[in-house]
Amino acid sequence: MAAKKRPNPKKKSNMTNYLRLSLFWAIVIVATLSLMAIFNPPKDLKTVPVSEVIQRANEGKIAKIEGQGGELKITPEGKKEPTETSYLQGGVSTLLGSERLTDKAKDSVIDDKAPSGTGDLLRTMAVILIPTIVIIGFFMFMMRQAQGQNNQAMGFGKSKAKLYGLDKDKVVFSDIAGNDSAKQDLEEVVDFLKHPKKYEELGAKIPKGVLLVGNPGTGKTMLARAVAGEANVPFFSISGSEFVEMFVGVGASRVRDLFSKAKKNSPAIIFIDEIDAVGRKRGSGMGGGHDEREQTLNQILVEMDGFETGTNVIVLAATNRADVLDAALLRPGRFDRRTNILLPERKDREAILGVHFKNKPKEDSVNLDKLAAKTAGSSGADLANIANEAAIIAARRNSKKISNKDLTEAFEKVAIGPERKAKVMSEKEKELTAYHEAGHAIVGHVLPDSDPVHKVTIIPRGGTGGVTWFLPPEDKSYTNVYEFKDILARAMGGRVAEKILYGEDGITTGAGSDLRKATEIARDMIIEQGMGNKLRDQVFHDDNGGMVFDKMTHERPYSDATAKVIDQEVEELIKEAARRAESVINSNRASLDKLVEALLREETLEEEAVVEILKDTKLPKEAKLHA
Repeated sequence: MAAKKRPNPKKKSNMTNYLRLSLFWAIVIVATLSLMAIFNPPKDLKTVPVSEVIQRANEGKIAKIEGQGGELKITPEGKKEPTETSYLQGGVSTLLGSERLTDKAKDSVIDDKAPSGTGDLLRTMAVILIPTIVIIGFFMFMMRQAQGQNNQAMGFGKSKAKLYGLDKDKVVFSDIAGNDSAKQDLEEVVDFLKHPKKYEELGAKIPKGVLLVGNPGTGKTMLARAVAGEANVPFFSISGSEFVEMFVGVGASRVRDLFSKAKKNSPAIIFIDEIDAVGRKRGSGMGGGHDEREQTLNQILVEMDGFETGTNVIVLAATNRADVLDAALLRPGRFDRRTNILLPERKDREAILGVHFKNKPKEDSVNLDKLAAKTAGSSGADLANIANEAAIIAARRNSKKISNKDLTEAFEKVAIGPERKAKVMSEKEKELTAYHEAGHAIVGHVLPDSDPVHKVTIIPRGGTGGVTWFLPPEDKSYTNVYEFKDILARAMGGRVAEKILYGEDGITTGAGSDLRKATEIARDMIIEQGMGNKLRDQVFHDDNGGMVFDKMTHERPYSDATAKVIDQEVEELIKEAARRAESVINSNRASLDKLVEALLREETLEEEAVVEILKDTKLPKEAKLHA
């Protein structure tokens, strides 16, 4: 039996657009002609006596006399249009019967045909048509607006989810590098939809929900697109913010409509991106129990695990703020699986770079493994951005292939910002910047638990006047106390170098971001990691979800006395870091000056050059840490 041919809504929409366009141009043409007739009246004609007209006609100085009623229009010899007018009772008929006008003049000059009244007719039509068209158009516009508002009101509670999975250009799991554990979880869901019997025979039930949790740019949405490409079932995608409106109940209505559509097309998958927009903990909003967001969340909870069973609808959700989600949403039965999508490791980064450089021509010497080693902590989106920037840089220098130099420049541009070579610095500012960056570099180089120096530059980049860049030699999962304290000391190196060179009164605002970062690290060590001296092994994690109303009403998980101790501990860490940095710089002043000279001369120094200049540095006894 042949399938019934469904009407093409797109074709119907195009026909409607054509009709509207035709009507529009018809109105424009009529209005234009009417306006031309109104604003293009006959030219002013010179009034002359009838006797003069008769005399000139007899002398052959008039080409034509025409008229209607008593009005006469005279066209002089050599003219194509009337330029004069006169009046005679009876008009042209009286002239034809007059004995004063010769027969020759009567035959050659007088035109007894009535002049065309087209202009008058058009002006009359314009006076009638234009107001009529304007009135009709106004009423049609008002009716269409009312109809549109009615349709909008009728569809206000309808879901705005988009249907995916049937596109020609599909994303599948093989297109995604890295995230092997996450892909395995999702592949099982897809396999369950394709082959449900082998799971049901063992008593396994399909997971009702899978929550994708990860940092921004790690590929949560991309994995969801791969599920849509692999599953071959209806895939409804919507953002959490699309449920929320200013009217209470609209979000809940859209949730009901979305799940109703999915159930009708089951087995199906619903993907809710950024679910934290509606899934935050209840009881924290200022709207109480009638808060629109809470109403929407309640409806999602009911739809995912209410009285109705066997719907065969799977919910995928993505968020980078799982800590703010409501506990009822996270429990098994709603989200049975929580898939953590971590930042890619080195081998995963190399695989991701391989995918992004697959269709980009590059030189044979390009080493993606070396780039993967340098990009520790980068997300998949960061790596894609680096690949794109490398291609742009290569194109800008009119190269046909991407080189290692392009990769390095792209990586640095993404990681620390573009060079601002146009910024003009005085010699004093350059010297100050050189000492500041050299202070960071020498402290980081000397301290045993610091990452090695990757690059030092006094060329402004991003929002900084210069950059000292440290890169870990390998991926690390943990950071110990010694490493934290070395990070603090090298962060203080710039301010300490300024103080040693220019004195206490010579310090500048250049160390503002360094001090801010050092303070954040010190507070994290005390509050989150339990690394204080007086508060060792005590953690004071304050989880309020970052919501303004929570901060207004939420009490800190520690007393004022403990807050004072925390401040003291942070102060001690910062002072200790400054003492260690000062000890390193004073003990290696000659090497510091050599590094400054090289920076003023070269402006940018790579790792090998820095290591060579600082090869004679030593770790002073005062800078050593003791357990």
